[in-house]
Amino acid sequence: MKPLLVLAGGFGTRLRSVVSNVPKSLAPVLGKPFILYLFENWVRQGVKDFIFLLHFESHLIEDVLNDVLKNKLYGNINIDIVVEPTPLGTGGSIYHAVQKLQIIKSFMVANADTWLGSGIIDINESSSNTIAAVEVNECSRYGELILNGGVVDKFLEKNSSNRSGLVNAGIYHLSPKIFNEFSLNENISLESDIFPNMVQKKLLKAIKVNTNFIDIGIPEDYMKFCKFIEEKGQKNV
Repeated sequence: MKPLLVLAGGFGTRLRSVVSNVPKSLAPVLGKPFILYLFENWVRQGVKDFIFLLHFESHLIEDVLNDVLKNKLYGNINIDIVVEPTPLGTGGSIYHAVQKLQIIKSFMVANADTWLGSGIIDINESSSNTIAAVEVNECSRYGELILNGGVVDKFLEKNSSNRSGLVNAGIYHLSPKIFNEFSLNENISLESDIFPNMVQKKLLKAIKVNTNFIDIGIPEDYMKFCKFIEEKGQKNV
């Protein structure tokens, strides 16, 4: 299985009212950091090689990951950590890691603030430059994906559609070549810079996954995930 690059460098500004002292990915859920729920779920789906991309309070996340490595409960896994010197955006963070680790083959990417029950196997087996899409009841918070035969035709802006539809699920299969038109160490957004450029050229594909999707970026959805875990039980997610 391809390596998984995990975007975990954000500040989590919108979550500060309920989680004020740790990075968003370490938001506590029944006494356990959110990122461990994600990590265990990814391991169950077969991921062995992880690259965590960090910035804000990176030492706190590194402490959690070091405990994971000491634990030995997860079998034969590899964890690399790349810390951004300055905030580089989602795309810039990935580009920085690709250059630093000399990644030449395609890889997977996942957001560290989004629970997706499944989809890793599907995205791993997809062709490169593919994103996962999931259906939600209301697209306004995320921006709707419009597909044409498996190719992303357009991204509708956030707040432009309150209907049900497909949205970006936050996991991708990407080629390092997507950065060929960008400069290293500039601030680059996947969502605002790279993906629109690929959509314009009809180079971005999407596959639909049918699973639980919870983005904990705002307090309401953080509480939704806490309730989800309470109902499911920590060992049953």
